[in-house]
Amino acid sequence: MTHEATLEKMREMKLYGMANAFRVTMEKDFAHNFTTDELIAHLVDSEWDERYNRRLARLLKIANFRYPSSFEQINFEHKRNLDKNILLRLSNCDWIKKGENVLITGPTGVGKSFLACALGHQACMNGFKVLYSNAMKLFSKLKYAKADGTYAKELKKIQKQNIIIIDDFGLHPIDEQCKLILLELLEDRYGAQSTVITSQLPVNRWHDLIASSTIADAICDRLVHNSYKIDLKGDSMRKILKNDSG
Repeated sequence: MTHEATLEKMREMKLYGMANAFRVTMEKDFAHNFTTDELIAHLVDSEWDERYNRRLARLLKIANFRYPSSFEQINFEHKRNLDKNILLRLSNCDWIKKGENVLITGPTGVGKSFLACALGHQACMNGFKVLYSNAMKLFSKLKYAKADGTYAKELKKIQKQNIIIIDDFGLHPIDEQCKLILLELLEDRYGAQSTVITSQLPVNRWHDLIASSTIADAICDRLVHNSYKIDLKGDSMRKILKNDSG
């Protein structure tokens, strides 16, 4: 069998990574550098890498993060009350397998959204499905879905995600319908899927924000008790980085 025939069969079987590695190996005459088992391992590794990269690209596209941030980009130099030990624990993604939550609070510009997106990016790298949304846009979308009859479909789509990131929670008033939507969303995820929330308001003020006592109790119970809490401090990172660059 010719090399071209082998390549064609690899492509037909959608072994694109393997086909590319095989083509390069033959064209550059690298085959003699490998033993038989080494060549097979090289081809298999190339196929694995190709599929991993395609899946990662697909997960990142679906997640639609606000920032293209990663754990490697997190800045620990400035005093922001950011505990490296907590971030190290979160980096292995065990919290996602346990259905635990992450609540990130702090003043505007301190890096809450950036950190949430970095957590989401790390999750995607480990094969988890993530969906990012601004809180107001998420609630508006689900309210419209209730009106046009697609609510169940939208909720099912969200519940399939291993993580949902709700950014800027509490930045705008929450009406009664949004409170019930949030409760239903969290009820289905509790203990099974993870939720990441960022807010300028400290967690101990969320109950007052929701206002309705019974609903607030239910929402906070499903969010707070099985969560990691990161309360960022300090000046705006935008201001700091602008001054550093100047």
